[in-house]
Amino acid sequence: MLEHGGKLRAAAARWGIPLGDWLDLSTGIAPDGYPVSPPSADSWRRLPEGGDGLEDAAAAYYGTSRLLALPGSQAAIMALPRLRPTGTVAILAPSYGEYAPAWQAAGHATRLFAPGEFESVAATCDAVMLANPNNPTGERFARARLLEAARVLHARGGKLIVDEAFADAEDSESLASIAGGSEAPNVIVLRSLGKFFGMAGARVGFAIARAAVLERLAEAIGPWAVAHPAREAARAALADAAWQARQRERLLAGSARLAHLLADAGLESAGGTALFRYVLTPRAAAVFEMLARQGILVRRFDRPAALRFGLPGAEPEWQRLAAALQRA
Repeated sequence: MLEHGGKLRAAAARWGIPLGDWLDLSTGIAPDGYPVSPPSADSWRRLPEGGDGLEDAAAAYYGTSRLLALPGSQAAIMALPRLRPTGTVAILAPSYGEYAPAWQAAGHATRLFAPGEFESVAATCDAVMLANPNNPTGERFARARLLEAARVLHARGGKLIVDEAFADAEDSESLASIAGGSEAPNVIVLRSLGKFFGMAGARVGFAIARAAVLERLAEAIGPWAVAHPAREAARAALADAAWQARQRERLLAGSARLAHLLADAGLESAGGTALFRYVLTPRAAAVFEMLARQGILVRRFDRPAALRFGLPGAEPEWQRLAAALQRA
């Protein structure tokens, strides 16, 4: 299992700080998530099934009905490599650490590429996978650039897989509405309710692609993929446009505030999204340790040496982070 953010119990044991005393900024999950109502009694007694309005709400939100509900987008990250003949897959680096192992486990050769190499790998590899915006760097790929690369790949039977887990607050470059359609037939987009909606525990995501891909993916994942209570919660969140608008404003303001706070502490952001800031620094290990000793968990990367800071929530959390950074 790879390292991920959010391992508070392990952090509590390592640094001897009670679980409830931590400020967890390691995940990039919105601190103020969607206010989920209690699930209905029927959701516990009956198996989940379609026709409950979830797919309709998702279609309205993403601008397409070419989608499949998933138990988190991680399910598609694991399954998609096994649905393609083995070949060479280019993966943006640095990026989410689960991509390359999933393709390698399915027998594919992987090639890591920097953003400037995107066009060259699209012209030579069998598939390209990236996150847009990228996690953890915040790198963004313009929609036109993605579509041109998809066209080049399509001419050779290749696929472009775009993980848009962090796209909800800033979706101008999203391919969700056209993935799998005539304009982008070989594009697969992954979306998640874990970050923007703050619903990581529900494990709900979507794959957006042409019908043949979705059918094979559904068979690979199996029946009753998304639990009934999670379907109810996701349906409500996807349909609540007023809450979504307020959330975008909150997150964008919070990201700007976090960037200023880090800069004041000598940690200039090298990139980020509405949900996190990315800091390149040779002092990453030392800052990570000093913050952890104060009960603040951030995400640390070794290659290159960097830190990712998620957003604090309530004002006391902001004040606590500011004080800890000054001490660190």
